[in-house]
Amino acid sequence: MKRLLILTALLPFAVLAQPLNTMNNPNQPGYEIPSQQRMQTQMLGQQQQQKGMLNQQLKTQTQLQQQSLQNQMNNNTQMIQQGQPRVQPLPNPNGGMLSGGTSSGQQQHMLPPRSNGDMLNNPQN
Repeated sequence: MKRLLILTALLPFAVLAQPLNTMNNPNQPGYEIPSQQRMQTQMLGQQQQQKGMLNQQLKTQTQLQQQSLQNQMNNNTQMIQQGQPRVQPLPNPNGGMLSGGTSSGQQQHMLPPRSNGDMLNNPQN
C-alpha cells in the first residue's frame, strides 16, 4: 500500500519527463552524433562569414582598380587634349643590369674568380 501511494505521488512528475527520442538512436541508419552536428553547424557559419568578408574585400578591390583606371584614362585624355605627348620609357638595348651594363660584351663580376683550394693557399682572405 505504501508503494502504491509513493507511485501515485510520483506519477505527475513522470508525465512531465521528456519522451525518448526514437529518431536519434545510434543503432538506426542515419544517426548523427549531436556534438558533430554542432561542430558542422558552427563551421558552416564561419565559412559563410568568411565568404562574406572575402566578397566585401573583392568588391572593394575591384572598385579601387576601376577608380585607378578611370583616373589614368582621365589623365591621358587631358594630356592628349593639351597636346602633351605621353612620356614613354626609353628602350634599353644593353639589357640593363642583366647583361652587366658593359658595351664590350664582357661580364663584370663583383667577386674575383675562385678555384678549388684558394682559401687554403691564401690565408689573408
